[in-house]
Amino acid sequence: MSKKVILNTSEVVTCSGFEAKAGKAMMHIIPIKNGAILIDKGYITMVGTENEVLEAINLDDYEVVDAKGNTVMPGFVDSHTHFIFGGYRAEEFSWRLRGDSYMDIMERGGGIVSSVKATRESTLEELVAVGDKRLDSMIRFGVTTVEGKSGYGLDMETEIKQLEAMRILKEKRKDINIATTFLGPHAVEKQYKGREDDFIDFQINEVLPIVAQKNLAEFADIFCEKNVFTIDQSRRFLLAAKKLGLRLKIHADEIVQLGGAELAAELGAVSADHLLQASDFGISQLAAKKVIATLLPGTAFSLKEAYADARKMIDSHCAVALSTDLNPGSCFTNSIPLIIALAALHMNMRIEEIITALTINGAAALSREQETGSIDVGKQADIIILDFPSYHFLPYHMGMNIVKTVIKSGNIVAEN
Repeated sequence: MSKKVILNTSEVVTCSGFEAKAGKAMMHIIPIKNGAILIDKGYITMVGTENEVLEAINLDDYEVVDAKGNTVMPGFVDSHTHFIFGGYRAEEFSWRLRGDSYMDIMERGGGIVSSVKATRESTLEELVAVGDKRLDSMIRFGVTTVEGKSGYGLDMETEIKQLEAMRILKEKRKDINIATTFLGPHAVEKQYKGREDDFIDFQINEVLPIVAQKNLAEFADIFCEKNVFTIDQSRRFLLAAKKLGLRLKIHADEIVQLGGAELAAELGAVSADHLLQASDFGISQLAAKKVIATLLPGTAFSLKEAYADARKMIDSHCAVALSTDLNPGSCFTNSIPLIIALAALHMNMRIEEIITALTINGAAALSREQETGSIDVGKQADIIILDFPSYHFLPYHMGMNIVKTVIKSGNIVAEN
């Protein structure tokens, strides 16, 4: 039955809105006590109290989804991941635990070089299969929309292969939405060391046109960082991508304060990501230009680094999103409960701000705030039901998954 009604809720946390929420507005998650939701053909057609909804319909026309007295809220949006890659780096993680330096690991063939080698050696079919498995896990955590980046090829063939794997999954999977990002300048190819401008030329002149021509990506991204790509090189790449119709993202100010946040604001990027070292001026510019500040606490946790200053960003009227940064090196996790715990305990974020960051603001970081990220009439019915009667149980269950039911476009796609 295409018509469904969700009843018997303790509350419907709507996160209502069609644009990112900044500053104090991030607290506005707009719950409805004993709320109910009507769904038709995958879209939300009514939201209100249960009494209001039942008065408006003939219940016999609807399939009832019983929330069993629990909280209902929008599906999570994981807006920064690298979920398509080959190989693993588990041994390297153990080396780091015993104190080996990044350079020592690199000299042994570890680091991103290891992931690039494994991804180049993987077939398209192997990348699709491993991506399929990771998406299954994301859905069980309540993720209904996810972003995936290339960046573990660096060459033409493998970058295209990663993006093609995501396109295959995008067409195949109806239980999760996938946004795609081209991150060709994720690191510098060995033969281009000392010739980074030539590598940027290669990405601009050779790879970007193919990505655009084949419509393989919605966004372009670059790792703007000391000893990787400079502000000028990043600006040049991103402007070329923008000219070809791609929207912009940027890995900014993760390790040193380079000015990546300011560049994101200057170029009108959709999001600036990481931001552990962002300057006060950079933060103010992100707020002024309405660039989403996407924070990735799992990476700081894994690397034992200081966390991005979410409190300062929110108090400066930024719109903050949270994401997992699933990748093979610095953060091998897609655990939304872990991100919630880190944001609450180490980033001084209120649970209402965390929910906003993982729903409507995550959707805005993918230019999907008109389609998903909140429970509003006209939006896709991307909804999760928790196993408890209040959203306050999310941070209380530290690192534990309390998502019971996942609904994508009106269809139940997972039951935990």
